[in-house]
Amino acid sequence: MRERLRTLFAALSRAPDFDAPELQAFDAADELLLLTLAQEIADAGTPIGAGELVVIGDHHGALALGAASVLGLHGIRVYQDPLLGERALHANAARLGIDAPASHGALDAALLGGARLVLLRLPRGLDALAEIAEAIARCAAPDVRVLAGGRVKHMTLAQNQVLARSFALVRAGLARRKARVLTASAPVANGDGSKNGPASSGGAGPAPRWGSDPALSFRVAAFGATFGGPTLDRGSRLLLAGLDDAAPGARRIVDLGCGTGVLAVSAALARPEARVIATDQSSAAVAATRCTAEAAGVAERIEIHRADALEAVPEGWAELILLNPPFHTGATVHAGVAHRLIRSCARVLAPGGELRLVFNSPLAYRPLVEREIGPARQIDRDRTFTVLAARRR
Repeated sequence: MRERLRTLFAALSRAPDFDAPELQAFDAADELLLLTLAQEIADAGTPIGAGELVVIGDHHGALALGAASVLGLHGIRVYQDPLLGERALHANAARLGIDAPASHGALDAALLGGARLVLLRLPRGLDALAEIAEAIARCAAPDVRVLAGGRVKHMTLAQNQVLARSFALVRAGLARRKARVLTASAPVANGDGSKNGPASSGGAGPAPRWGSDPALSFRVAAFGATFGGPTLDRGSRLLLAGLDDAAPGARRIVDLGCGTGVLAVSAALARPEARVIATDQSSAAVAATRCTAEAAGVAERIEIHRADALEAVPEGWAELILLNPPFHTGATVHAGVAHRLIRSCARVLAPGGELRLVFNSPLAYRPLVEREIGPARQIDRDRTFTVLAARRR
């Protein structure tokens, strides 16, 4: 089985996700999770029926397609927060002639109802892990078992503790090839006898967490996988300090990589006559932006998309783009993601339109910005971040 898995993995592609020679569509944790799943099925002595396996956090399809093609499982349901990971899974399935699993957009009963086994790639953040664990305990079958795997260098004892809040039994397996699997079972019940999670939520998805900041006139929502949580990050704070002077006449504004929606909502509040488009490939970001906008009373003026870069924005539409780009892909620090987003701005900016960008100063994006967009000037800078404004040629 190991060789069959490796043959499958070697045929996987990251496309259309960002790619680079040092990045792969799979790793040792995917292999260990599937081998552990196969052993779980063998030890149970009973087959896993259609619809009883759920895969969460599959980066580019290695887990779901391995379970389908090598283990022969059917009716697999999948949740991936990043849109490009979801698209890569389906592209790999089509290219390899494997029936694509059903992708779901939320951690709810539609995804998890009746699940007896859950394969989980451990997320980077503990809040994201807690949200996933609570959803599984609330919505899946009472005898559900969770196989949660990752690279040892990214794992901590705190992950075991988070899982233990939702499951009575949590066990760590042996490390193999620098990967490890945690097994969780026996969902914890609330005092009222209901399964873990808000008793009133039924099969609905998780509720947002809320935060505030003295620099903002509105509250900020975040879900587990929303970058930065319900806070105002330092880069966005620096960018917002100069927002009043950003393309003063702009009435068509884009928040690219919207996260919690702080930039989109701030722009909508500062310019009541403006139309704002907020876009992000993360399900958690899109949901958080929607909640933040609704709470601030500007939801009707912000169009929100889960999309790849600026694919949801018409050519030449934007008079101002606000961008605080990520500097990593998954757990790997890589400036290529930001480069891709910066390049996408050229198509969408109207002639004379402005890109207002904040970034970690050592990344030195200015030459790329001037090559792809047009002349740039430094607006602000602190010990860590630089804000640039670039005018479309």
